[in-house]
Amino acid sequence: MTDLLSIQPLTAEAFAPFGEVIEADPSTMRLINGGTTERFHSLFAPEAAGEGGHVIASIFRGQPRSFPYEIGMMERHPFGSQSFSPLSGRSFLVAVSPDEGGRPGRPEVFLARPDQGVNYRRNVWHHPLMAIGAVSDFLVVDRDGPGNNLEEHFFATPYRILEPHL
Repeated sequence: MTDLLSIQPLTAEAFAPFGEVIEADPSTMRLINGGTTERFHSLFAPEAAGEGGHVIASIFRGQPRSFPYEIGMMERHPFGSQSFSPLSGRSFLVAVSPDEGGRPGRPEVFLARPDQGVNYRRNVWHHPLMAIGAVSDFLVVDRDGPGNNLEEHFFATPYRILEPHL
C-alpha cells in the first residue's frame, strides 16, 4: 500500500534543511546599471567538490508528470549541488527527503511557484525533475567532472501524490 504525501507551498524556511529557494528576495536587492536594474544578490551558492569538478549551466526540458504520481526513488549527488530554475513560467513539484543512515527518509513535497527555483545542497536526497501541466524548461546549475556524482535509492513501497491545486 502506498503512503499518500501532502503537497505544501515552497518557502525558504520549510526548505532550509535541504538547500535554498531561489527567488527575488527583497532583502538582497541592490540597484545597479545606473538604477535601471534590480539585482537580487547571492541567492544560492553552487557546490562542486572532488578533483577536477566544476560548475556548469544546462537547460533541462521536463515532460509533465501524470497524477496520481508515485515517488518510487530518490537520488542525491555527493560531489555537488544541483539547482533548478523554471524558464517556462510554470509551477513544478519538488520532493526531498532527510537522510536516515545513508538512505532517504519519508519525502516532503513542495509546490514551487513559476518565480521560484531550488538549489539542492550536495548529498540531499531529492526526486528527479517533476514538471507539471506541460513540457517545461529549466535552467540547471550543477557539477560536471570526474567521479560518480549520482546515488539512487529505490523505495520498497512507493509514496503517492495527488495532482496539485495550482
